[in-house]
Order: sequence, then structure tokens, then C-alpha cells
Amino acid sequence: MAGFHRLFIANRGEVAVRIARSCDALGITPVFGVSEADRGAPWTEGREQVVLGPARSTHSYLALARVVQAARQTGCSALHPGWGFLAENPRFAGLCEQHGVTFIGPPAHVMRLMGSKTPAKHAMAAAGLTVIPGSDGILASLDEARRVADEVGYPVLLKAESGGGGKGMRAARAASELEQAWNAASAEALAAFGDGRLYLEKLIEGGRHVEIQIMADRYGGVVHLGERDCTIQRSHQKLIEESPSPVLDPDERARTLAAAVEATRAIGYVGAGTIEFLLDQSSGGPGVLRFMEMNTRLQVEHCVSEMRSGVDLVREQICVAAGHPLSLTQDELALRGHAIECRINAEDPAKDFRPSPGVITKWEIPSELEQVRVDTHVREGYEVPPFYDSLICKVITWAEQRDAACDLMIRALEQLTCEGVATTIPMHLEILRNEDFRAHRYDTRAIPGYSAPTAPAD
Repeated sequence: MAGFHRLFIANRGEVAVRIARSCDALGITPVFGVSEADRGAPWTEGREQVVLGPARSTHSYLALARVVQAARQTGCSALHPGWGFLAENPRFAGLCEQHGVTFIGPPAHVMRLMGSKTPAKHAMAAAGLTVIPGSDGILASLDEARRVADEVGYPVLLKAESGGGGKGMRAARAASELEQAWNAASAEALAAFGDGRLYLEKLIEGGRHVEIQIMADRYGGVVHLGERDCTIQRSHQKLIEESPSPVLDPDERARTLAAAVEATRAIGYVGAGTIEFLLDQSSGGPGVLRFMEMNTRLQVEHCVSEMRSGVDLVREQICVAAGHPLSLTQDELALRGHAIECRINAEDPAKDFRPSPGVITKWEIPSELEQVRVDTHVREGYEVPPFYDSLICKVITWAEQRDAACDLMIRALEQLTCEGVATTIPMHLEILRNEDFRAHRYDTRAIPGYSAPTAPAD
């Protein structure tokens, strides 16, 4: 790629390995920025690397100036932030550009627009997407929250304007609960984000979480890669993703996919992004997709869309950032079959998902099954550090039909061996074998086939 001979990867673990693989395919030299804890880790072997700082991410992976300086000093003309850490930080994106490093992601002003929840909702509504009923912007006071709640009807949800990950979010099921929810949400948002401002939405219970994968270039070219259903979650962290959604009405799918493309074009978006929706079935019928937010980065579950489309999204990201148009149009993009992904974490579901750092003493992945993809940075002898996200691998399967993709996933997880640390594999197998999951009788309120362990009696 002209102009991108060296690319700095400002992330770690599985996503760093994923980005490096696309760099290799393009003939670009990847350079890893790592913390002291990741220095010399197995996934960095054979790669150029530079130490950003101590194990604590605030002094390494989140240190904006250090990361940009490292990219400059290693001769990298582009930087990929992966996901998490600095991937959706408009200040960081702007800092890269100021120092002559191409940030592989949307322009900083677009990231800033979509990172603010209220302007994002206004922009998406103006572009034709259906939004969740609620306040027309940030709430000025508790009294205004009461008035809006009375208009949209209880239950309602107070949400942080600068929030994410479920922080600064409280439900009120009746007017008597609103003041307590307001105080709790505002205090938590202020502590977590330095911004206690709130807005209000109608709480839609029994919905499903659906997201649309978007890819856009600098010349107005925009395509979608279909939708993903990521309803199976715990504490707002996705566990299983699949595409297509097994419950989405075909007409609603077609309408929203087209509107998502136009909305992406209207805001001047560039790169990979995901528009997230809640499938509202509260009034009966097939349900309506209501806009929640836009993730202005590559997502963990992008592999699901890659398996259905055959498109390398990271490669497209890099090429688009280098000034190339998209490699294909919507008419040329074919979505086939059904894909499903399980995120495997070093956590113990039997102990309230307590992280399980330690040395992996045995590691074997399913290598002989067709249409199975395992994305990982792990190998035997790898020590899972206690400092970062506990994701150790993603298993993705593809088949012509959903049931076949689920059956293949069960076989793949049964063959995946990980000893030395606890993992979420047993929980995933419970879900995949559950009748309600197979018949897609579930929503965001519960995980089908899985019950949290009961605390032992005193």
C-alpha cells in the first residue's frame, strides 16, 4: 500500500494479532506497542515491538502522547487502535493526525459527534433511522425528567450522556423511583466519565440487541455487511453473536439496512463502524429496530460478518485509510449462510465470572473442522495477565443453516482444550444446547440455558 510501509498497532493480544495478519497480507510491516507486562509475550514473537510503559494501561495503552510518540519514532505512517483502549477517543485521533500519523478510523469530528449520545440520536433520526422515544436532548433537571417520563410512560431508563458499558444507567419503573435513579445514575456517570449529565429513554423490556456492520470510504462509498444479533449478553458484555438475526422481519431488515447506509453517508463517516439497535416488539407484530448508538471502530464480533461475506474488514479499513475506494459495491457483496461466534474468556462462570489469570498448561484448538475459525493470541505456556480484558479466543463457525452452525460450534468447543485457567466454554455449551436458544425464544433479560450459581447456605 503506497504510503503505508509500516503500521503501528496500538493494542494487544487477539486484536493485535488480527490486525498484523491483514498487514502481512498487504505487505505492510506491523509494529506492536506493548506494555511491560506484554513485553516478550508469545504473540509478539517475530514482530517489531516497542514498550509503551508499565503494566497498568493508564501508563501504557491509554497514554495518548506516548503511543503517538512511539508510532512516530518507529517510522510508522499509520496507526490502528483496534478496539477498547483509545479506539473511540477523538482527542487521540486528532493527536495522530496533528503528528502526521494516519489514524485508521473515522475523522475525529465524526467520532466526537457519535460519541455524544444526544447529537448522535438527532443525526441518526434526521437520516431516517427510528429512535427510542425519550427526552429531546440532555435533561436540565429532575423536574424535566419527571415531565418526560410522564409523557413516554414508565418504565424509563436514565442514561449517561458520556456513558458506556452500562455505567451511569438506572431504570425507574414508577414515578416514586425516579429521584433515586436520577441521583444514582448522575453520581456514577460523574465518577466514571467526569460528566454527570443524563438523558432519558423509554425502557423497552424484552427486546433484542441487533447491530449493522458498516464500511465506508472517503468518496461517499458505503456498504453494509448485514446485521448481527448479539442479544446473549452478561452485564452489557456480549457472549454470543450471530448473523443473520433469527427473528428479524425481512421487510424491517431491508428498510433499516438501507437507512443505515444512508445515515452513515450523511454524517461523513469513514472506515468500519457498527450501528446498534434494540428490536422493539413491545407493541406486537414483527418488531421495529430502534437506534441506540454507533460504535466508531472495529468490533470484536466483526469476524461474524467476515465469515458471511468473505470480506477482510481490517484490510478494507487499512486501504480506505490510505485513500483507496472500497474494493466492492453493495451489489457485488453477497451474504451467505449463517455464522455464529462465541467469545471465550479466562473467567469462572461458577464463581460469578471471576477472572482466572494464570499459565495455560495445555492448549489445543479444533484444526480439522471445516468452516471453523479460531482467532486467538494464546498458545501453550502463555500466561494470562491479570491487568487486561480476559478474552483468550473467539470461535466462529459457518454453515448454510443456523442449526448446523450451532451444531458445528458445539463440536468445535468440545475439541477446544484449555487447561491451567478456568474458561467460559462450559457456559457456552449450555447455551448452545438449550431448547430456548435453538428456538430463539429469548431476549436481553436473561441468558437461555444458564443460571447463575446459588451461593452456598451459611
